[in-house]
Amino acid sequence: MKLNSKQFLNLDSEFAEFKTSAVAILPVPYEGGITWGTGTAQGPDAVINASNHLELYDEMLEAEPFRMGIATLMPVKIPLNPEGLHEAMYQSSKAVIKEDKFVVLLGGDHSISSGHFQALQEKHPLLSLIQLDAHADLRDTYEDNPFSHACVMSRIREFTSHTLQIGIRSMSFKEARRIERENLAVCTMAGYRSGNFDINTAIAGLSGSVYLTVDVDVFDWSVIRSTGTPEPGGFLWDEVLNLLQKIFMQKNVVGFDVVELSNNPNDPNSAFAVAKLIYKMLGFKLMAAVRSGTLKWPDRPRGRLF
Repeated sequence: MKLNSKQFLNLDSEFAEFKTSAVAILPVPYEGGITWGTGTAQGPDAVINASNHLELYDEMLEAEPFRMGIATLMPVKIPLNPEGLHEAMYQSSKAVIKEDKFVVLLGGDHSISSGHFQALQEKHPLLSLIQLDAHADLRDTYEDNPFSHACVMSRIREFTSHTLQIGIRSMSFKEARRIERENLAVCTMAGYRSGNFDINTAIAGLSGSVYLTVDVDVFDWSVIRSTGTPEPGGFLWDEVLNLLQKIFMQKNVVGFDVVELSNNPNDPNSAFAVAKLIYKMLGFKLMAAVRSGTLKWPDRPRGRLF
């Protein structure tokens, strides 16, 4: 696998070698499925640049998660048409997954997730999905494009019916009727904050391993404001961290993506928040893996793994 000239966290080569790293970050600079704001194709590069300014010690975990090894790969080659994206993502992801890496997909708009999910499902047949998002993304097609980011959950549900959507606060009438008709597990933002949705039971009820897809528009604008389709009233930073830690501790998370950051040179805070979110999630995965022994992390005798 060819390494990116820019490495997430700007790690020393010892901790960014593909062969010895537990994690592979796969950037996908794609925005062919967007419907409003632009800049998503520059999102991965903005996040990697911002990550250079993160502290590597995690005060919550009392550890340095980077010592498990985090290799950032060259970006996925983007096809000219949206129809080819799913296949490009499937093939690119499959090549990395077969190397037994924990893969982090860095978008790019949300339409990149379905091909990656298909590849990961081949390794984990009972794979479920948890989506953190402001939008339901359950349209079958949008603006004559079935591969729009507004359709990603419809595409993923062609591979699994085991999904949980959290933080939703924007949907069409047809999407609302579909949720009701198919009895989909959808926790709206209002339902989450009021406690009317039993999130613990919903998480526990998911079968098999879990894939996490995080659209950054799930956050309140005070946390992340540079995204293509922003919605007011989202999650605060600590709310998301508490939820994610719960998911990682209760379920076997086998991969995740973070998507929909729109690069904005006048807003470096959003890119920094996304970079820190990714590092926090990797820390949660490390904690869960060490506790359960389900993954064999590279031996880093100089690092404290817990």
